[in-house]
Amino acid sequence: MNNHLFVLCSELLNYETFTGQYAVTIEPPVDTKSNTARKLLPSPMAFTLINRTTRHRVFAKNRFFFSTKPYNSQILKLSFSNEKTNYRMQISLANLLQRYGFPPSQLHSFISKNQFLLNSNNLNDLDKSLSILLSFKITQKSLVSLINDCPGVLDVQFLKKWEVGVLKFGDLGLTPLVVRNFLELSRRFEIDPDGVFHTMKVLKGLGFSEGTLNRVLEEFPRVILMNEGEVCRKIEFFEGIGISGEGIERIFSFFPAVIGFDVEDRLKPLLDEFCHWGFGEDMIRKEIVREPRVLSMELGEFSRCLELLRSLKCREPIKWKIFGEGAFRAGFEVKLRVDCLCKHGLIRREAFKVLWKEPRVMTYRIEDIEKKIEFLVHRMKFNVHCLVEVPEFLGVNFDKHIVPRYNVIGYLRGKGGLGSEVGLKDLIKPSRLRFYNLYVKPYPECEKLYGRFSGGEVKSRHPVGLWKLFKPPSYPESKEDVRNMKAFMETLV
Repeated sequence: MNNHLFVLCSELLNYETFTGQYAVTIEPPVDTKSNTARKLLPSPMAFTLINRTTRHRVFAKNRFFFSTKPYNSQILKLSFSNEKTNYRMQISLANLLQRYGFPPSQLHSFISKNQFLLNSNNLNDLDKSLSILLSFKITQKSLVSLINDCPGVLDVQFLKKWEVGVLKFGDLGLTPLVVRNFLELSRRFEIDPDGVFHTMKVLKGLGFSEGTLNRVLEEFPRVILMNEGEVCRKIEFFEGIGISGEGIERIFSFFPAVIGFDVEDRLKPLLDEFCHWGFGEDMIRKEIVREPRVLSMELGEFSRCLELLRSLKCREPIKWKIFGEGAFRAGFEVKLRVDCLCKHGLIRREAFKVLWKEPRVMTYRIEDIEKKIEFLVHRMKFNVHCLVEVPEFLGVNFDKHIVPRYNVIGYLRGKGGLGSEVGLKDLIKPSRLRFYNLYVKPYPECEKLYGRFSGGEVKSRHPVGLWKLFKPPSYPESKEDVRNMKAFMETLV
């Protein structure tokens, strides 16, 4: 390399003497034999400002060739100015959103995904939009979710139309959550507030009470996209199977999503499936009104649940608890527990397998099952798929069986008293006495943690002295009784 060129490049790379008149460009060296450039770099790179550490790192690779080219200082100043302005806009936007309750942890990702908010040089419109949204009495949590899901609602002209339109909804008694849903749908599908108001009048005219109307619009807001005929067909279907008006309103209130189901392709085949298993129309009608969520079953799901129940092999007391409210209700309870297990990571085949191996799960509440799964995954650090191999975990008592054993094993693991790792199977399946003899008895300090066999002895199932109540009473013997007994014995000889 030319020494003069090397000295010149060194001076240009020096931060203190950089004047902005030249920039350094690293170009790939040329192979003299093949007369082609070797692509050591993907493309030429211009170093406008480089510190000393980077300078030495660049010169360490002495295979690079350096050349000087005139560089326009105005372009450099303009790029710095744009970056500075953009940075200031980001800070102003973040402060504005944070002032209206936007969580600081979500600011960076939100701004990076919605760069169009930085294109406006005036934040007054955005400030007005947030003020209008707050005037709708939307909760802070709902407001943040609305802005995240549909940033287009921050358009001030769009909100001014709705500011006038919301006044028309005052007589309908709509909740702020309903207004939030309306804003999102109307922005996504470009629905005018007058069109939404007309749909609301139609639903009100169908006989829905104010509470049912709010419930439907909160859980299934897409009803405003449906025409009056689609909603009427659902009402006519339920009337056709003998459900009264109060029952229909209860169905829509507790399971609003049923309004979106197709009558011919979903509801009628589902009722035919119920009838196929021998349930009468009266029972089906009663169960639908009692628990409208039975209509959420997919076609064939109810049959699989009943087949599982018929193939159960368990003790009679457990079967009595499962079928205590009838086979129809038992099938729906199986569906709820399958959905619960699938929500936490199991596939449907694995969920049915767990229930078949451990039928006691169907006698527990959904809240208790979720509590055990949360403890298994987050506290015990086991994978949820361990339930397929050890389904007994969901069938035992949480406070008397799972927690004491986990406390003992956790204490011994921290102390180094375990010779090998104890898996979920070794933790759950042993009997109380066997677990005590293995892990508690050798360590007296674990007595309080385990609790079941405190003091090293098995607690008696009955209080002391109860055996005396079962001892036959004794009566005084007279001389006549003795003669009668002797006479009886002589006859036997």
